[in-house]
Amino acid sequence: MPPAGFYISDSWLKPFEGIIEKRIGKCLSKENQLIGNGSLSDFAMGHHYYGLHHTDEIWIFREWAPNATNIFVTGNFTGWNEKEEFRMQRVNPNGDWELRLPHDALKHDDLFKLSVHWDGGKGERIPSYSNRVVQDDKTKIFSSQVWYPEHQYKWSDTLLSEEKFAPVIYEAHIGMATQEEKTGTYREFTKKVIPIIKKSGYNTIQLMAIQEHPFYGSFGYHVSSFFAASSRFGTPDDLKELVDTAHLSGLRVIMDLVHSHSVKNVNEGLGLFDGSPGQYFHSNERRFHRAWDSLCFDYGKDNVIHFLLSNCRYWLEEYKFDGFRFDGITSMIYYDHGLEKNFTSYHEYFDGNQDEDALIYLYLANKLIHNFKPGAITIAEEMSGMPGIAAGTDIKGYGFDFRLSMGVPDFWIKLVKETIDENWDMGKLMHELTQRRPEEKIISYCESHDQALVGDKTLIFRMIDAEMYSGMDKTIHTLTIDRGIALHKMIRLITFSTSGGGYLNFMGNEFGHPEWIDFPREGNNWSYKYARRQWNLAQNKDLKYYSLAEFDRNMVKLQQDFGFLNNLQVNRIYENNSDKVVAFMRGDLLFVLNFHPNLSFTDYGIPVTGRFRIVLDTDDQVFGGYNRIDRTRVYLSIKKGERNIINAPLYLYLYLPARTGLVFKREPVRKATDI
Repeated sequence: MPPAGFYISDSWLKPFEGIIEKRIGKCLSKENQLIGNGSLSDFAMGHHYYGLHHTDEIWIFREWAPNATNIFVTGNFTGWNEKEEFRMQRVNPNGDWELRLPHDALKHDDLFKLSVHWDGGKGERIPSYSNRVVQDDKTKIFSSQVWYPEHQYKWSDTLLSEEKFAPVIYEAHIGMATQEEKTGTYREFTKKVIPIIKKSGYNTIQLMAIQEHPFYGSFGYHVSSFFAASSRFGTPDDLKELVDTAHLSGLRVIMDLVHSHSVKNVNEGLGLFDGSPGQYFHSNERRFHRAWDSLCFDYGKDNVIHFLLSNCRYWLEEYKFDGFRFDGITSMIYYDHGLEKNFTSYHEYFDGNQDEDALIYLYLANKLIHNFKPGAITIAEEMSGMPGIAAGTDIKGYGFDFRLSMGVPDFWIKLVKETIDENWDMGKLMHELTQRRPEEKIISYCESHDQALVGDKTLIFRMIDAEMYSGMDKTIHTLTIDRGIALHKMIRLITFSTSGGGYLNFMGNEFGHPEWIDFPREGNNWSYKYARRQWNLAQNKDLKYYSLAEFDRNMVKLQQDFGFLNNLQVNRIYENNSDKVVAFMRGDLLFVLNFHPNLSFTDYGIPVTGRFRIVLDTDDQVFGGYNRIDRTRVYLSIKKGERNIINAPLYLYLYLPARTGLVFKREPVRKATDI
């Protein structure tokens, strides 16, 4: 009997079951065609064949360039000239080229490129599978580099559990993770930032901008060399040490994987690698991404699938990453890239605008990743809500473990920007925070790097604005600052606690990092002032940043102590739009938040039964609050004023200060009179 499809949990998908089955049939057909009697792991080994490899006696270099007529390896060892002994030989009709060199022909740190000839032209190229690419400080030209140190990195024997878990993610960018006005390094991150993340309670690090990219300001999303760890942050061994150290600290490390597009730079990228525009990319009107100024892969080509699947395996195998956040999934799966669309109808998922080749690739990628490393997680940056994206391949989905809940940060920004908080709609708020497809788990977040880029503002900067420059000392209180501090904590608490699977925070946002992100560029005189993180602010006990960091650490600790994110159910108990009060439960945790800007409530009844104690209070003085709550007492549900009525409802009567969030833990009932 065939396995049931994910779509049975959503009656609205009934008219489209045939299309869903047909798409998955194409996925299975392509998988069978590619692997034959083997496996996807066997198929995805391009990095073991192509590129530069050293054996006991010789160097072997291979490249795929079907349109090339001649290829020379040039470098500092040839004076950057074409020499006959460094001419590659075409070895098969598929377009594979090969060069064998004696052991002493190359040495560690040598620089090299390819001189690729084709009918009517030639050009210098970075090898497609290069695992080390460096930029000359003076000329700014990129070259491939021989990476074969005398001593290979020796990994520790750390083994993390392969069990699936609820990721609490610290999104980080290596270069801007330094406090100094410069580009940070892998080693600095390992020494200084990993301890901060560990202390903060996060269980997963998500690294941005790891794949080599020519323009620093692209945030790593215009990739040129897909198999090379960015050298601007250090060496491959430095990155391995970072991942190894994180594992020793009990932290998983995932990376942003950019397979949705590629940089259009010819000299550094793959765009005209062998002179043909269609080697890796579309050669028609679909070639250029009109919004991103980049090139779009043709996922219908087997060689492209081989290249990208090998890339997935490479990062898991070579650097021991624990999974990926796939960038730009919406752009991949729609012919129009999902631009300027709201996706308000199910027909928009099945109307012929979908690139089924991209969906097939994503299915294969997820299947490969989970087979090769069962404990790995994959996250889809997908905003359309495509059914099945975050459903397992075993139930006819495309295999992602999670989907980023991209509508949540957009909702918060719009709400804070356009609506005063006394007019916030509690029902709409809870709907936005808890909605998800029945078959999927999501990663919720208030803001990521996207919301902090120049031209935009972080949530706290929107709420406090210029007063952040003068009012973050603990001795200073103004209505604007107090409002911003209180809502910063409450927004994070309600987003974290309503998530349907996991949570994400961009580094520094947890403590209200001031200002925006702006990478060095001509327009800011190549300044690093806004491309760094001021960790000292969160370490200064006299500043409100310290209080916000303490709150975030205690908030994250709720998951460590109670594991409530492991249970996807959010039990919405109470919503009062007039009072701006909401209450809901996750397992044994009761969350009660009063968003009212100025009304505090005494003996406020919440319809819940049990015995409770407070485990987190946003109004705690340690977190920059006013200490208006007695956190030592035990709270019992009672029949207030209706004790003689047998079926009278039980209520938990609470004092709810304005702009305060409370978290209660249900405790065992000692005797009947306790309730």
